[in-house]
Amino acid sequence: MTDTVAGSAGSASEVRHAEEVMGTVFSFDVRGGEPAEVRAALDEAVAALHRADAVFSTYREDSQVSRLARKELTVADCDPEVAEVLALAAEAERVSEGWFSTTYEGRLDPTGIVKGWAAERAARRIAAAGVNGVSVNGGGDVQMTGTPEPHRSWRVGIADPLRPGGLAAVISAAGAAELAVATSGTAERGAHIVDPRTGKSAVTDLVSVTVVAPRLTWADCWATAAFAMGSRAGLAWLESLPDVEALLITAGDEVRCTGGLASRLG
Repeated sequence: MTDTVAGSAGSASEVRHAEEVMGTVFSFDVRGGEPAEVRAALDEAVAALHRADAVFSTYREDSQVSRLARKELTVADCDPEVAEVLALAAEAERVSEGWFSTTYEGRLDPTGIVKGWAAERAARRIAAAGVNGVSVNGGGDVQMTGTPEPHRSWRVGIADPLRPGGLAAVISAAGAAELAVATSGTAERGAHIVDPRTGKSAVTDLVSVTVVAPRLTWADCWATAAFAMGSRAGLAWLESLPDVEALLITAGDEVRCTGGLASRLG
């Protein structure tokens, strides 16, 4: 866990923090705001991430989700966040026509939506403290609100899955009150995305799908679903979604984009 605080007379403060949780690192970049209020909001956001991990982790036998899957609890017995996340997951499954699923090997597993939802919630919690801007990066998926500085915008680099260390594109949040960028693929974690029709690893022509949308909850879900669909069906489906742009890269090094993605490059 690390913190970096910068600022000087006449300049907005900057707070950077890294937190290991949910099996990854969440990085916070907070600009502006009253230092005491920012610190309190950041502490609350970090505590909420750990609480979400305790509630939703499928690796913990005593988590509420694990106990729910074993039918030791009902949804009503769980924290309100469980019902909230399951309702969001049901909506994602409906919109994706089943390509996004919270069932794995016949067992409840909402981990595909929890990280994005938790990062989005953390960013909004800090934004409510009156900061100029905040970026929360949860294992490579990013939720941004506001701006880092006047007349500047948040920018996110998209890793090139076929050229380690390189960038496939840079996304700009210019003009957006909030923007999220999420990537699903095989470059870093291997074949971990499941085809819900077969219950096995999704075999498609894609190596990565990056989705740009206002909310990380949905961007993360849509990237996962589109990857499982494959490039042709995935691109067509993503084009049909409102306020969504995407970049798809195939194993053959073809780059396919939604029609409006160019407006977000920079």
